[in-house]
Amino acid sequence: MTLAGVLAPVLTPFDDRLEPDLPRFLAHCRKLLANGCDGLAVFGTTSEANSLSLEERERMLEALLKDGVDPARLMPGTGCSALPDTVRLTRKAVQAGCAGVLMLPPFYYKNISDDALFRSFAETIERVADPRLRIFLYHIPQVSAVPIPLTVIERLRAAYPSMVVGLKDSSGDWDNTRSILEAFPGFRVFVGSEKFLLRNMRAGGAGCITATANFNAPAIARLYAEWRSLDAERLQAEVDQVREIFQSFPLIAALKAALGWPAVRPPLLQLTPAQHVQLLARLGPVPYTK
Repeated sequence: MTLAGVLAPVLTPFDDRLEPDLPRFLAHCRKLLANGCDGLAVFGTTSEANSLSLEERERMLEALLKDGVDPARLMPGTGCSALPDTVRLTRKAVQAGCAGVLMLPPFYYKNISDDALFRSFAETIERVADPRLRIFLYHIPQVSAVPIPLTVIERLRAAYPSMVVGLKDSSGDWDNTRSILEAFPGFRVFVGSEKFLLRNMRAGGAGCITATANFNAPAIARLYAEWRSLDAERLQAEVDQVREIFQSFPLIAALKAALGWPAVRPPLLQLTPAQHVQLLARLGPVPYTK
């Protein structure tokens, strides 16, 4: 199965001790798939992945598979600061049969050269050493502070054409997304917000991996399904309205508050009671069943 369409970077529910709440996590994943998501990009930014240990991520992935989720619908985030951690998580995902992995660049050292960035991805690929590996590069420079330039994408595609197959562009810069689509026909480019979904599809993109799919999946999935229709612009405007509401608050905390499980791990903070009331008042009825 080739992943395309609407993928959810799944929120991680926590219990009272700030431990991952596996029953709630599994129920949420099932709901997302039932509500129109084509796949699950677990352990992304929205998942608070970098606040989770390797063992926690492995345990959550194992629980998903045991719960019957098709690994062909999974794109786990595996990029870490430490090379062995990236290799370990990536190998785990490949061996589980996941359709691909979403890989951050190493994000501790800043201002690294193109050669250094290329070497980091290449070393991971060589150590995993599995022809089933499919990498989606994760470009989110406003968080990682390590952009993935077109020159590095070109080198990786040339060196590993069957393994470096796509990218998630969460930069929020449509010009950057468009430049990638134009430079690399056939490269599977996902935008990081449904605000760009219609433009991405019209330009040859693969879909979106968007935080608000955790809440508004049916509407976003409908936009993807009907992007060629005469209603596409209206559908885009409707999902934009919901996105703008969430973006006016701390995004992860707001999504969790709207779903009724507001706990976040430090350093993130929950919405204040006043913010929570404002959020729910602005959202009104949205077609998500808790």
